[in-house]
Amino acid sequence: MRNPRRVLLAAAALAVGMAVTTATLSVALDVGDRLALEFRSLGANLLVTPESDTLPLQIGGVDYRPVDEGAYLKEADLGKLKTVFWRHNILGFTPFLQQQADVSYSTKSLVTIPVTLIGTWYDHAVPVPDGSTFHSGAKLTHPWWKIRGRWFDDDAKEAVVGTGLVARLASEGLGGSPVLYPGAKIEISAGSGRGQERIPITITGVVSTGGTEDQAVLVPLSLAERIAGRPGQFRQLFVSALTEPEDAFSERDPSSMTATEYDRWYCSPYISSIGHQIEQVLPGASARPIRRVAETEGRVLTRVSGLLWLVTIAALVAAALAVAATSAAAMIERRSEVALMKALGATNLVMSGIFLAEQLVLAVVGGAIGFALGTVLARALGASVFGTPASFRVALLPVVLGLAALVALLGSAIPLRRAARFEPAPILRGE
Repeated sequence: MRNPRRVLLAAAALAVGMAVTTATLSVALDVGDRLALEFRSLGANLLVTPESDTLPLQIGGVDYRPVDEGAYLKEADLGKLKTVFWRHNILGFTPFLQQQADVSYSTKSLVTIPVTLIGTWYDHAVPVPDGSTFHSGAKLTHPWWKIRGRWFDDDAKEAVVGTGLVARLASEGLGGSPVLYPGAKIEISAGSGRGQERIPITITGVVSTGGTEDQAVLVPLSLAERIAGRPGQFRQLFVSALTEPEDAFSERDPSSMTATEYDRWYCSPYISSIGHQIEQVLPGASARPIRRVAETEGRVLTRVSGLLWLVTIAALVAAALAVAATSAAAMIERRSEVALMKALGATNLVMSGIFLAEQLVLAVVGGAIGFALGTVLARALGASVFGTPASFRVALLPVVLGLAALVALLGSAIPLRRAARFEPAPILRGE
C-alpha cells in the first residue's frame, strides 16, 4: 500500500504476459483445424485405387497408369466412408472413371472425334448406411476448378468440356469459331464401330483445371459407367480429409505395433490411419496419401505451431523477468522489515510465505486481467489471419491463472533466496 507503483508494475507485467499467452494458446489450439480447413482448398489428400490394380506408376502423386487396365471399385460402397472412426474428418470424396469415347457434333456435316471421357460427381447425394445422406463431389475435393457456364446435373445427360479441347477444336472448325460451347448438342458413344449406342448430350459449361481434364469431356459418373459398360463401378477415388501432421510414430507399420500402440495410432487422425480405415470399409481398395499435398500441410502446420509455442514461452519468460525485477526492488526497499521480522523470531519459511502470498494475489489479479485482454486479442488475430475469430475457451482460464502463479513464484525465487541470507543486526544498525 505504501508503494502502489511497484505493485501495479508487477501486476501489469503479469497481465501483459498472460494476455500474450492467452492469445497464442487460443490461436495454437485452433490453428491445426483452421489451417487444415484452409489446406482443403488445395484439393484431396488421399487417393484410393483398386488393390489388385496393375503396378502403380506415380510421379509427384499423380497416377499415370493406363486408364483401360486394372480392377474397379463399387460405387455402392462409398457411403461406408462416413461410418469409419474418423468419419467427421472426411470432408468429401469424388470417384472418377476414365474411358476413351467418340464425340460427334455437327458443323456443315457430322464430325466424329476420339476424346477422353471422364465420369465424376460434382454435387452428388450419397446414401449412408445409417439412413442419412452426404453430399460430395468435385465441388469439395477440387474447389480450384473454374467453370464458364454451369456444372452438369449428376442425374442428367449433360457434360462440361475442357478449355484445351475447346481451343483445339475451334482451330479446326469453320472460320475458327468454337464448336463446343455451353448449349451445344453432341453425341457420345463408347467406340467408333457400328451399332454403338450414341447418347445425346447437352454441354453446360467449359471447365479449366490446369490438368488432363482440360483435354477431356466430363460427364456424370452414371453416364460414364453406362458408356464404359461398367455399371456401378469406378476407377479412382479422391478423398479430402482433415489430418494432423505426420511424425515418426504415424509412419510405422501397423502390423508391427503392439495392441496399445495400434489403438493410439488408429484413434489419431493421421493420414495413414484414415487411409487404413478407408481400406477396411472399401473391399479391395488401396488408399495412399498424395504426398505433395500431405507433406506441404505437415510442414506448414509444424512451423506455425512451433512459432506460436515459441511466442508463448517468450511471453512467460519476459513476465517472469519483470516479476523478478520488481520483487528484487521490493526486497531491497523492505529489508529493514525483513530484518525486524527475523529479530522477533520469524523463520525464513514464515517470511517467504508472506511475500509469496502477496505474489500469488498479484498473479490472480494480473492473470485474470491478462486472460480478458488475451481473449480479445485472440479474436482479433483469428479474424485477421483466418477470417473468423478464435474460439472462446473458458477452460484456458485456470491454465492461465496457474501459469501466472508459476511465473510469479519463479520470479520471486531469487529475491527470496537473497532475503533469506539477510543478517538482522547489521541492517537494524543501518549498516
